Amino acid sequence: ETAQRGLVPSTLMAPLSATDEVTVAAALHSIPQLAQLDPGQLEITRLGGLTNLVYRVVPPDGAPLCLRVPGEGTSAYIDRDAERVNMIAAANAGVAPAVLHFGIDGVVLMPLLPGETMSPSVFATKAGAIARAGAALRRLHASGEVFAAKFELFEQIDKYLKELGDDAELPEGYHETLETAQGVRLALAARLLPTAPCHCDPLCENFIDDDGRGCMWIVDFEYGGMNDPMWDLGDFCVEAALDAERERELFAAYFGPEAPTAVERGRVVLYKAMCDLLWTLWGLLQHKNGNPAEDFWSYSLERFARCQNLMAEPTFAEYVA
Repeated sequence: ETAQRGLVPSTLMAPLSATDEVTVAAALHSIPQLAQLDPGQLEITRLGGLTNLVYRVVPPDGAPLCLRVPGEGTSAYIDRDAERVNMIAAANAGVAPAVLHFGIDGVVLMPLLPGETMSPSVFATKAGAIARAGAALRRLHASGEVFAAKFELFEQIDKYLKELGDDAELPEGYHETLETAQGVRLALAARLLPTAPCHCDPLCENFIDDDGRGCMWIVDFEYGGMNDPMWDLGDFCVEAALDAERERELFAAYFGPEAPTAVERGRVVLYKAMCDLLWTLWGLLQHKNGNPAEDFWSYSLERFARCQNLMAEPTFAEYVA
């Protein structure tokens, strides 16, 4: 599974196509810091992106920058005004890069972070990386910053289903599984935790390990919101494919000497399955919109199958009860 909902590794650079050149020229013209520069003076390479277009831009006498241009159709399910607030708050929390420009069109300019873009395989092999990710999430959650939007799991599911439409083709059994998940909804509501500023989309590739500073940066706050912080932990466990030993490493970095409570651990287990239930629909939206970056139908089937498997485990039922 390689699908990402935002930025991509800075090592995946490619020359600009003719379409890219038009896109970049229009974006640069909208940014006061770069509008007066001749594009020929800039070193520009495509970094990639599945739903957005991301570029590395190097001015003639400056540090490398990251230019993000929103993908076509993303305004239907991304609140760019909220994203702007979230990005600035995350930067204030010390876990994300500064926002140099955020236009009303969603074009973003920020420093290009040094370090290694993470992946499941890198998290599995790089010493200390999981602990640094856990510490970064804890710093964000405990920052006291306030994100603009609320992220509520079942509201997001309803939103995506509405966007897909009544005639959408869903994986077999999706509605039945969603009905079963109403028990999860009740279990979560029975013991609410205080909300915190959460990333809500903790893909491995949204973490940049800065060896020079010994810290982990977090990028791409399109889906960020005030949420149960256990969502970020549960979703990260799934995205990074953490085994029990690595989960303990994550929890030790996040919770410190105090182990997670039974309630916190239970919510992590529930969110592991629920994130797949949600992101199945995200993949179907990409499939519906004809996003050519990946086979999103297969992506959605894989995520939904994993959701069903997790929900079928005996421990899952114990935490729902």
